[in-house]
Amino acid sequence: MPKLKATISIENVVASATLNQKVDLNAVVKGYPGVEYRPEQFPGLVFRLKRPKTATLIFNSGKMVCTGAKSEKEARRAVMKVVKELKKGGIIIISKPELKIQNIVASASLGGMIDLEKAASTLEKTMYEPEQFPGLIYRMAEPKVVILLFASGKLVCTGAKKEQDVYDSVQKLHTLLEETQLIFYD
Repeated sequence: MPKLKATISIENVVASATLNQKVDLNAVVKGYPGVEYRPEQFPGLVFRLKRPKTATLIFNSGKMVCTGAKSEKEARRAVMKVVKELKKGGIIIISKPELKIQNIVASASLGGMIDLEKAASTLEKTMYEPEQFPGLIYRMAEPKVVILLFASGKLVCTGAKKEQDVYDSVQKLHTLLEETQLIFYD
């Protein structure tokens, strides 16, 4: 049986950060008219960057959520760039932001077809209801991720806290599918 290498692509990294201080969002709007801030609809301000292409929500509590990054490093860079921009705009920021990766979403292709019916009865911690959703939901304990698996051999991995968890979980699942003869190659 040919052992093919899965192609993996990180689609989104969500990071939270805290500045440990209050931020005057109205002052940010004055300094950056391009930001989105409609407090009557949502309490956070949206600060978009072109490079890296991300959106960072900033709350007056000093908490921030950055989405859209394609790596942990890019998420860190985006948060640091937003903080730098805030300082440039006259917002006084005392400390370095504390950053934490909350979720990494990745897509992958295993290069073979998967028997989802058989996989649902063979693998543990799965949910498969094809009338509701075409993918099988597989909860992996270690690393702790959730994988949506499709008959085409394509998958979406979510819940990872480190990029390495994505690679480890996809490799582990690929090996498991081969060992249990649930994946077929043309």
